[in-house]
Amino acid sequence: MRKKKQKHFEILENIKIEEMVAEGKCLARHNNLVIFVGGVAPGDVVDLRVTKKKKSFMEAVPVQFREYSELRVQPFCEHFGICGGCKWQHIGYDTQLYYKEKQVKDNLERIGKVALPAFDPILGSKQDKFYRNKLEFTFSSFGWLTNEQIQSGENYDRNALGFHMPGRFDKILDIQHCYLQPDPSNAIRLAVRDYTRAKGMEYYDAVKQTGFLRNLIVRTANTGDLMVILLVKYDDQEAIVGILDDLYAKFPEITSLQYVVNPKMNDTFHDQEVICYKGQPYIYEQMEDIRFQVGPKSFYQTNADQAYELYRLTREFAGLTGNELVYDLYTGAGTIANFVAHQAKEVIGIEYVPSAIEDAKINSELNNITNTTFYAGDMKDILSDELIERHGRPEVVITDPPRAGMHPDVIEKLLQVHADRIVYVSCNPATQARDLELLSDKYDVARVQPVDMFPQTHHVENIVLLTAKVENIVLLTAK
Repeated sequence: MRKKKQKHFEILENIKIEEMVAEGKCLARHNNLVIFVGGVAPGDVVDLRVTKKKKSFMEAVPVQFREYSELRVQPFCEHFGICGGCKWQHIGYDTQLYYKEKQVKDNLERIGKVALPAFDPILGSKQDKFYRNKLEFTFSSFGWLTNEQIQSGENYDRNALGFHMPGRFDKILDIQHCYLQPDPSNAIRLAVRDYTRAKGMEYYDAVKQTGFLRNLIVRTANTGDLMVILLVKYDDQEAIVGILDDLYAKFPEITSLQYVVNPKMNDTFHDQEVICYKGQPYIYEQMEDIRFQVGPKSFYQTNADQAYELYRLTREFAGLTGNELVYDLYTGAGTIANFVAHQAKEVIGIEYVPSAIEDAKINSELNNITNTTFYAGDMKDILSDELIERHGRPEVVITDPPRAGMHPDVIEKLLQVHADRIVYVSCNPATQARDLELLSDKYDVARVQPVDMFPQTHHVENIVLLTAKVENIVLLTAK
């Protein structure tokens, strides 16, 4: 055991970092072993400390940089490398896009093993900073201190309002300025922090499950609407009203000011009452002439401007003429379903979360869309022979599954239904590639379009158009 532990602390000197690979890590090699390293860039020459060693690979962290890559740029955030977000700030945005596109290609070629057309160039985000419309901050009575803060010897206020440290449920990094969400997000967070510190209010202790202040959620919208939600442990009206009144006096542009009393041991509040203190209990997002009502529990794509581009391309790939029956699988709050409804004969949306389906129905009604029908339940159960008999065989299927991809039963049903076209939107090209191989007996990949939704991170979305193979269409018609 001691020998094994010693190996994990082995230092490898002058290792050249070769390329970016999955999950935002980089790849290097040493003695015919692959090494996965975070916090570096292709072209760096570094000394590495081995943290894990297996027969075919190692994991390591940099301990000293010998040479810096030409791909590097100066990170713009003071919290870079500490808070765990925006892990690619040290490489330029064009370089980020190159490696995201490469990630999609590598996954589809190596895992999918299907014939691929020439890829459309990745669509970058117009905004590579301040692009998110929602952030959730956490209060902690035992905030994380950086090495510099510890070494300074100063007596820092440990009441923190910010983000979880990577891998830690109990430690929060106090955030001074975040580049993810536009104004007035930073000002709102700092105002709440300063007010509650000055009043001596008790921040939450996640280990002891004690304290009053739990979370702060800020949602902005492209319509100018602004929602703020305060989450507390228990119902202290004097304290709650004090915070909210102070906040509204400083930020009268808030259109939805709400709070939640959450006495549970976890931070989820989907089963808790949300109380609207001022304004309306929702905000609006807009795509073309479609308005989407977003409540405190609603899901909406966090990069709204780029979500429009994603959905616009999805609609384009679908090739709708107004005569098609469309099945929208994993419809969420029905954003895609409602967005394409004007170009389709009918849209059937299916989603696991009942509250999301209620949002989808509200958004159809809000926009006078009458050709959508929504179902809540497990996809593999709802997408059934009975459903298809009731509504008919779809000409187009749009599917936007979670990171795990589609269940094998869903894929089997899609092969059986055999729509003319499938538009597969994915946030995980690896599971998308796996599913494409499973669909390859009856479908060809006709078009591939990577889309960057999350600048400064390794995450990438990808749209694939699948068209039914000619021989299968002939057989189906003959039957």
